[in-house]
Amino acid sequence: MITRILAAAVLLPLLLIVVLLLPKVCTAVLFGLMAAIAAYELTKGTGLVKNIRLTVYGMAIAFLVPIWGFFGMVYSIGLVGMLIFVSLLYVELLLSKGKLPYGEVAVSFMAGLVVPFLFSAVVRIFAQEEGIYLIFIPFVLAFTSDTGAYFAGRFFGKHKLAPVVSPNKTVEGVVGGVLSTVLFMIAYCLVMQFGFQLRVNYFYAVIYGILGAMAGVFGDLSFSAIKRQTGIKDYGNLIPGHGGILDRFDSMTLVAPLTEALLLLIPVVS
Repeated sequence: MITRILAAAVLLPLLLIVVLLLPKVCTAVLFGLMAAIAAYELTKGTGLVKNIRLTVYGMAIAFLVPIWGFFGMVYSIGLVGMLIFVSLLYVELLLSKGKLPYGEVAVSFMAGLVVPFLFSAVVRIFAQEEGIYLIFIPFVLAFTSDTGAYFAGRFFGKHKLAPVVSPNKTVEGVVGGVLSTVLFMIAYCLVMQFGFQLRVNYFYAVIYGILGAMAGVFGDLSFSAIKRQTGIKDYGNLIPGHGGILDRFDSMTLVAPLTEALLLLIPVVS
């Protein structure tokens, strides 16, 4: 627990420095690197992909996806990029004379394109007007949900939520996570309103908190299921006390695109 707190105490200020002080493109590059590492964890780290070239292809395209998102990827460029990536995957399938399991191709596609596209919603949010304030919303939703669920589950947890996939998660923890997320989302809206004179909608903030917390639990459970299937404890050991990028940011793969969709449909800041 102490290691987790110390790691968070170091990483959070670094994230703030990148987002608030450095040029915006640096945030896109940072998330590109994180997406590339996540692609490695999901392919090679799990053992689901044995072909090292598939992992390399996935890491390369995963790095580019957040950067494309930041610059507002032109459809034609994105289409060509995806075509090249998929063609490389199928070249490996043909070179193996059909012996390469198609599951490895599918996992590489998921790790190289789908997960990075969802994850890089953070970067696309940052590129929006008022993005410097909006970018922190998915972090508030994902991390306060996780923290609230941890403490609520620890002190009040009695009923297991998904004992096979994630033995430590409880129904009480989920409820605590939802309440915590709603409260912190309202608090962040207060900061945006009174600290930066932005117009906020508190009713929408409650919706963000409820849906964000549920999406966080769903994302966490989904990636936990992959770990159980592959027999690994963590996706990596890059972050002390947390594991790999996917161990820390698994919930963000759903929370971030949900936040992007909510900002388009019911913008909490107007």
